[in-house]
Amino acid sequence: MKKALTEQELHNLAMNHVGKELEQRGFEFVAINSKLKKHPQFVCIDKNSQYYFVLVRAVILPDNPNNYDVVWMETFKKHAREKDAKVLYAGVGLGNPEGEDLPIYLNEEYLIEYNGIQVIETHLN
Repeated sequence: MKKALTEQELHNLAMNHVGKELEQRGFEFVAINSKLKKHPQFVCIDKNSQYYFVLVRAVILPDNPNNYDVVWMETFKKHAREKDAKVLYAGVGLGNPEGEDLPIYLNEEYLIEYNGIQVIETHLN
C-alpha cells in the first residue's frame, strides 16, 4: 500500500535538495534545523567566514515555490542583520506526476520545481 508523505517528510525532502546544492557551492554547515516552522533551516558559512541563514520552503504544486510572506521575511531579515548574516531563500515545489490532487508517495516518483537559491537583500529600505 502506498504511503503519502507527511508535511514534515515533504519539508525534509525539500531540505535534502537544497542541502546538496549548498554542499556543491562549498558552504560549510554550522547548524541544521529540520523542524517545521523553525527558521532558518541551515546556518552556513562560506570560505570567507560569512554567515548565511538559509530558509527552505516546501509547497505543493501548482503553488509557486518562489513566493514567500514579505512581512515575515522583513522580520527575519532584521534578525539576520543583527547577527551580521546574509539571507538565502530556497522554495521547492513538489507534486505527484499523476495529478495535482494526489499526494506524493514514499519511494514513488515526484515532480519538483526548484529554481535554486535566491539571495534576499537585507539592507534597510
